[in-house]
Amino acid sequence: MSILLKNTTYIDWNTLSFTHTDILVEEGLHGKLTLIDDSKSIQADTIIDCKGQFVTKSFAVGHHHAYSALSRGMPAPAKSPENFYEVLQYIWWNLDKKLDKEMVEASALATAVASAKAGSTFVIDHHASPNFIEGSLEIMAKAFEKVGVSHLLCYEITDRDGLDKAQAGLDETENYMKNHQALVGLHASFTVGDDTMKKSVDLMEKYDSGIHIHVAEDGYDQDHSLEHYGKRVVNRLQDFGVLDSSKTILGHCLHLDSAEKELINHSKAYIVQNTESNLNNNVGYFNAEALGNRIILGTDGMYSDMLRSAQAAFFVGQGFDTITYPSSYERFRNVHRYLAQNAFTGDGANNLVVLDYDTPTEMNANNFLGHFIFGLRASHVKHVLSNGELIVKNGLLQKVDETEIQAFTKEQGKRLWERL
Repeated sequence: MSILLKNTTYIDWNTLSFTHTDILVEEGLHGKLTLIDDSKSIQADTIIDCKGQFVTKSFAVGHHHAYSALSRGMPAPAKSPENFYEVLQYIWWNLDKKLDKEMVEASALATAVASAKAGSTFVIDHHASPNFIEGSLEIMAKAFEKVGVSHLLCYEITDRDGLDKAQAGLDETENYMKNHQALVGLHASFTVGDDTMKKSVDLMEKYDSGIHIHVAEDGYDQDHSLEHYGKRVVNRLQDFGVLDSSKTILGHCLHLDSAEKELINHSKAYIVQNTESNLNNNVGYFNAEALGNRIILGTDGMYSDMLRSAQAAFFVGQGFDTITYPSSYERFRNVHRYLAQNAFTGDGANNLVVLDYDTPTEMNANNFLGHFIFGLRASHVKHVLSNGELIVKNGLLQKVDETEIQAFTKEQGKRLWERL
């Protein structure tokens, strides 16, 4: 199958060069993208006129929590949290314990739908459902694939619900990794003891994978590590070998000292920044100084809109970070470099987004970054191609019935809220 995008303005995501061209897109994980000067003789299964529109590589979410998708509008917690630990205890750990099979499926479907409609064709997710662990990742994978979104999943292994649940998380991870690309998920240093940490790193090495973990999101993580292990969080992870894999993703990284930053900078690991989640939890501000350039952007489950994530990182970063116009776009696109470097599939050249960007001023190679920060919105996403397949056309999902999915997610949302 093939799709011909006619009369496009193609923006190369690496060079930001603009080319007026037709584009032939082949379907499949390894499908090609070809720019064509004259497409009159080209035969394609589908032809879409993109006159006046911009085509570029689709987006990808560097850190998501699909399990939180049904939280919007949920009942208030039993106690108003007074610190980050209580935010986890009374909100997110309360919610994830209530999830069952249907809720996990609904959460993944809602996340895949929102991601696709916001232009993302790949999601790196960090999942938790302590009372429904076995088979949870497979259910999520099928939900993402139903919508047409590629994925890199992990289960959040933790000791916080007991060592039996930690082992169940390890077992679910290994069972899933036998047939899927995946990461080994850990919650955070302060809920993962040495034995579970060692088993997780052993699993990482066995399947040539990486660790996906929250790091120093709040000062509590550092205080706990110093008190229980006599070392700071990054030093602890370094000693276990977590930083030795280029597939490792370190979430947040807010409360680091200079020595920890140097360790990360000289390691192979990537960092994922989640600005609005940090604001929501009042845990601090990201600063990339001395951390290197292996920084990607995520949403931490707040939403699925990566343009919004990049713009938030830029605006908030003006007072706290080293971020610039070029580096905001670099962080936005580094997720593709992470996926390519580590040979993860599902993010090839035939993943595209068509933007119907009704700008009142010209957009070109010289001023694109200004439009990227101040103009582009998820509402400008018109068509989305995932692995060469049209999954969003004229803003509408093509592989699934969105009305049907919304009815299902609302039903499961009500069930979840009743349990809360």
